[in-house]
Amino acid sequence: MKILIIDDEANIRKTLGMCLEIQGHTVIMTGNGKDAAAEAERHVFDMAFLDLRLGAENGLDLVPVLLGSCPWMKIVVITAYASVDTAVAAMRLGAADYIPKPFTPEQVELVTERVASVRAMEKRLDALRDDIERLNPATFLESENPGMRRAVEMARKVAPSEATVLIKGPSGTGKTVLAKAIHTWSTRSDNAFAVISCPSLSPELLESELFGHMKGSFTGASKDYAGRVAACEGGTLFLDEIGDLPQAIQAKLLRFIQDREYERVGDHRTRKANVRIITATNADLEKSMGEGTFREDLYYRLNVVQIDIPPLSERPEDVEALALSMLDFFGAQNHKAFEGFKDEAMAALKTYSWPGNIRELRNAVERAAIFCPGGLVGLDALPGTVVPHGSATVRVGDHVSLAAVEERHIRSVLATSGSIQRAAAILGIDQATLWRKRKTYGI
Repeated sequence: MKILIIDDEANIRKTLGMCLEIQGHTVIMTGNGKDAAAEAERHVFDMAFLDLRLGAENGLDLVPVLLGSCPWMKIVVITAYASVDTAVAAMRLGAADYIPKPFTPEQVELVTERVASVRAMEKRLDALRDDIERLNPATFLESENPGMRRAVEMARKVAPSEATVLIKGPSGTGKTVLAKAIHTWSTRSDNAFAVISCPSLSPELLESELFGHMKGSFTGASKDYAGRVAACEGGTLFLDEIGDLPQAIQAKLLRFIQDREYERVGDHRTRKANVRIITATNADLEKSMGEGTFREDLYYRLNVVQIDIPPLSERPEDVEALALSMLDFFGAQNHKAFEGFKDEAMAALKTYSWPGNIRELRNAVERAAIFCPGGLVGLDALPGTVVPHGSATVRVGDHVSLAAVEERHIRSVLATSGSIQRAAAILGIDQATLWRKRKTYGI
């Protein structure tokens, strides 16, 4: 953990600091309230040891100041036996625990381990809360597609490093899932992972969400807000659709990536944070640079490692496994038992073009799990956009147009061939012709 020691006695500061550093913690020491408040504004701490007698100062006055800077900080007050009542008063103000003077290394270790356990639990709960909000089947990363396999392999290799990562791919391909996987595979996995969608907030609110704000800095700022950067101390912050980041904030993000320094909105004090940045986009950032809407220096800072996720239309071999995994997931959610998809339903899923990618497939399977009572899912449970035009059982000799027969035949071949190249060879046409026919029939 990162721990702040506030005590006016130099020997106690030194002894306590050595004890904590031996345990593997990072320690900053101060001898008065003013310096302590400044350090709390500049750094993100997990814990503080606070002497209640700081010369002429009253340590009680510092408790709300420290918690205002880092609401998650656990403050352990140091007090003499004669002032236990004062320690209780400090705990009423928000302190987490106290140790009496004189204390032993064993007492320090015990209280520190207790706080470390609580902080670890809080961080895990935050991560679980994020996972529950996203509710995405984990098998997204398992793939038979060479392009997707390359993306996952690159993610695994870059995860243990501190490099910034830029994930590129169409909307709905699972960029957020891959970013979370990089965090999970990294040495930061025990700390927070947070997501900010750049297009979803106005420039003013986006800066506040990133870096925090001070009370009264703008209309509606009724209290201090630490921001996501501070909340992700030691962890990872994922900025989705970075191409929509306003230019005014681009310079501030660049500075943070380079120097790990930032200021809250409405505050001149410079703060530091140890946060890894991962970004994603479905836009052409090179084009944006040419148009002057995206900073070139920021682009090269973000694009240390670029990972490209292919659209689902280029991964037909993955559709069946993804759909079955999602069906199990949503079946359990809806308390239903499914055996899979009927042949014609799976053929429809495998031959549809999926312009909305993984997100659209997820929605289609969730809909099927809601409307199908269980067992095998048929065409009637799938969205109309996914179901082939005309009859699902068109046969040669039926009183239908040649186009309907051709469409059904192309869908069936695509569903069973495993690749565009193989399907074109079976149909006896080149890939360009097959692409045009897919576009014509909406496959």
